[in-house]
Amino acid sequence: MNDIFAALLLIGILIVAAKWIRRRVSVLQRLFLPSSIIGGTLALLLGPQVIGRFFNDEHWMAQGFWSEGVLETWSALPGLLISVVFAALFLGKPLPNIQAIWKKAGPMVAHGQALAWGQYVVGLLLAVFLIVPIWNTSPLAGALIEIGFEGGHGTAAGLGETFRELGFADGADMALGLATIGVVAGVILGTLAINWAVWKGHIEPPNRDPKEDESITEHENREPADKPTFSDRSIEPLSIHLGFVAISIGLGWLILESMVWLERHLLMPLGWPELLSHVPLFPLAMIGGVIVQMLSGRLNYAWMIDRELMNRISGTALDILIVAALGALSLEAIGSNAGPFVLLAIGGIAWNLFGFFVLARWMFPKDWAPNGLANFGQGIGMTVVGLLLVRMSDPHNRSGAMEAFGYKQLLFEPIVGGGLFTAASLPLIYQFGPVPVLIGVTAMMFFWLAFGLWQFRPVGK
Repeated sequence: MNDIFAALLLIGILIVAAKWIRRRVSVLQRLFLPSSIIGGTLALLLGPQVIGRFFNDEHWMAQGFWSEGVLETWSALPGLLISVVFAALFLGKPLPNIQAIWKKAGPMVAHGQALAWGQYVVGLLLAVFLIVPIWNTSPLAGALIEIGFEGGHGTAAGLGETFRELGFADGADMALGLATIGVVAGVILGTLAINWAVWKGHIEPPNRDPKEDESITEHENREPADKPTFSDRSIEPLSIHLGFVAISIGLGWLILESMVWLERHLLMPLGWPELLSHVPLFPLAMIGGVIVQMLSGRLNYAWMIDRELMNRISGTALDILIVAALGALSLEAIGSNAGPFVLLAIGGIAWNLFGFFVLARWMFPKDWAPNGLANFGQGIGMTVVGLLLVRMSDPHNRSGAMEAFGYKQLLFEPIVGGGLFTAASLPLIYQFGPVPVLIGVTAMMFFWLAFGLWQFRPVGK
């Protein structure tokens, strides 16, 4: 318990130090890197992977500034906290009917789904034809682009135990490395794409306040976390909101355990391979959150759930998760897989650029640039980069891209980008091999491409 307490306190200190560094290093502000990523990088530099390399194994600095117990705690935290992040995803958020969502966000959903499934296609093609034959790497590497780029640091860290169970422990570190590259590349390439689009006349010059961009990554403009959400003085609002998160995670655990039990006792005796026992809890925790939110409306307690406070809980869990995951990152794992890592990074970036410059033009009936930038940002560097690029390209939301992007998540995140298929992709590749999964994801990619082009193609194209 002392190690756990020390590990959490050190993360808090690292986040404060990272915020101080970010305020004083202008290049970090221009890259819009969240303080949590800077703090995690600082934790990595001060740990055994970097500073510890300068001392022999017997020296007291061999572990850097962190004890073995702290590093073990950091390794375990991401797999737990990712369930908190996903459980809070839809809590306190009104759930409109599918028809209303589709009317506002149909093109965004089709384009985003095509990009996500295409990341699997690119990754698995690289794995089947280059990575596995040349480097003898696990075919699970084919899922790393979607997990690292679309899913981000949280998903990559949350799947660490699944990678280890399936015999590819290096995959978690590679996914975290790809997620970091994705955030940096997303901001840099996204900014260049915005300037290109302005130059070409595809979007109006976005006269924005830089402080608005920073607020997206640092959550500075939210309401105070201690704002009362109901008139019961017997309990702190944060406590009851943590209770709703706990109920959501509990429901997700019950769903997962029920599915595992049914698979083992009904399907596996018939020859079905063992899949669900390798699926992590967090996508089911998200389903649990949706159930709690739906019941809150039916039982008239929706007023008790404050979306701003849920954002605070989710954001805090994600910040701690990112710092812990990067602090425990194994550079040896990335170094020993340098060839596949670089190849996957180049392939993922190239596909996302193709998705913006080519596919977005054909799949959005109007305002393709700001809408395409939203999916490009999420596809290469997680949701926060998508929000950032929309705000940069369309600060006054004339295109409606911000609203469409928000609605899109309701039909997107339960499946890919950290959803059910993202979690299931690893056991599916492990059990059936990369080729059958490649066939399946290719079919899904072409379905969404064909549907988007047929349904939303601009007039005259």
